[in-house]
Amino acid sequence: MKRPSLAVILSGCGYLDGAEIHEATMTLWAIHKHGADFQCYAPDIDQHHVVNHLTGEEMNERRNVLIESARIARGKVLDLAGFQAEKHDALVLPGGFGAAKNLSTFAYDGAGCTVNADVANAITAMAKMKKPIGALCIAPAALARILPGINVTIGQDQGTAEHIEKMGAHHTATTHGEIVIDRVHRVVTTPCYMLDARVDQIGDGVDKLIGALLEMIG
Repeated sequence: MKRPSLAVILSGCGYLDGAEIHEATMTLWAIHKHGADFQCYAPDIDQHHVVNHLTGEEMNERRNVLIESARIARGKVLDLAGFQAEKHDALVLPGGFGAAKNLSTFAYDGAGCTVNADVANAITAMAKMKKPIGALCIAPAALARILPGINVTIGQDQGTAEHIEKMGAHHTATTHGEIVIDRVHRVVTTPCYMLDARVDQIGDGVDKLIGALLEMIG
């Protein structure tokens, strides 16, 4: 029997300017734990900026999102420009500021944000085929821009929730390890590091999210 295939969109490597490493790693772990397979993707673009994760200060250098994502994917990551929805059963977007700086401009533009074209195309293609989509941490903001009317969570940050609702989505407050399932739009979200979370709490939420996506796949 063919194992379900989940596409995972990464946004670099490191929570301040790319994908949140714990969230991304837990996503890949949970996919295999639940008996499915994954393929990582990332857009071949420059990061918005590079941040020193020791000091939090911006650095005077440039890095590429696809190349940085290869650190997490152990080199097995494809250019998102070549994404084909028919090859996958579900889509997952881990969080980290890269989701709001590289995959979209939500970190700077809030409700007026734009989403990278390749990211938008992947989300739209999966939604049109009624294939489930999961998003962690701040990544639901990109979904809210592309799929208005969806019900998502980013935890309990009221300011962020208001921006998401201004884009036409609905927000449900959650705490550690909880997920929100929108069965109409086939979207599952969990707050992760939008809360002051431990790694095990991240794992609980991601595990439930992947389980819910696979249940939707059937």
